[in-house]
Amino acid sequence: MVPSVASASQLLVVVALGGNALLPRGAAPTAEHQHRSARAAARALAPVAARTRLVVTHGNGPQVGLLALKEDAFGDGSAYPLDVLDAESAGQIGYIVELELDNAIPGRHTVAVITRVRVDPGDPAFADPTKFIGAGYEEAEAQALAAKHGWTVKRDGERWRRVVASPEPQEIVQLTAIRTLVEGGFVVVCVGGGGVPVVGPDDAEVGIEAVIDKDLSSALLAIGLGAEVFVLATDVDAVYEGWGTEAQRAIGATTPEQLRAGNFPAGSMGPKVEAVCRFVEATGHRAAIGKLSDIEGLVAGTSGTQIQ
Repeated sequence: MVPSVASASQLLVVVALGGNALLPRGAAPTAEHQHRSARAAARALAPVAARTRLVVTHGNGPQVGLLALKEDAFGDGSAYPLDVLDAESAGQIGYIVELELDNAIPGRHTVAVITRVRVDPGDPAFADPTKFIGAGYEEAEAQALAAKHGWTVKRDGERWRRVVASPEPQEIVQLTAIRTLVEGGFVVVCVGGGGVPVVGPDDAEVGIEAVIDKDLSSALLAIGLGAEVFVLATDVDAVYEGWGTEAQRAIGATTPEQLRAGNFPAGSMGPKVEAVCRFVEATGHRAAIGKLSDIEGLVAGTSGTQIQ
């Protein structure tokens, strides 16, 4: 079947699927659970894809953490580095999302791109790991695993998880290829897990051990593509002031200046807030944060936290 071609007059929308939108909290990262979650995500996205030029990005925290555990368990000292595991997880999740989107969107073809993202090898993040990957543990178990594998672990809510370096994304290496696919009428799945981190010039790129924040890379992609709407779809309906307190309040319409004045944890909502602020400040266009199930309203500007 020849894919239908999206009109250049249609909105260009970048939707970043959070790890918890693709794999609910507490769910085992099994193939069955991932297909089920991707199928639900695709069905939610289908009406949006019918009216827009759609680019989808996604997280990989649980999956890359599981791959790293399997590598460590192999035990002969030849474990693959994190950049290779980033690529493996991007291929794994990209295939599942691509398949379910094609099943849910008749007449439109989806292409998944394992995307390289250039970072600075001197980024201070390499000296201070902050990006959570893998499963959550009780503190004693987490500390034992850290001692065994040489991990750094930190508290993530009520659990403890492994943390790895998360450098700033500097450049989407395959931006031109992604743009060409969008202009060709394809739904594009890319920048999986924030992209595969590489350093060096175009003719001498090498991978580097890290996991880039998916939201910051997605914002860089959306800016580079000239997207008109940038959506972070997660498992909460909005950004909240005073989250977890009796005074918590959902934020509706707001501005980057107002969001930047808030206090949002670096391990959860902080990167999302920073990502949407960067996009709006760079483009003047609209961004939104909210539940994947509200995606049509998020794109239309009627649901979640709307930033402009």
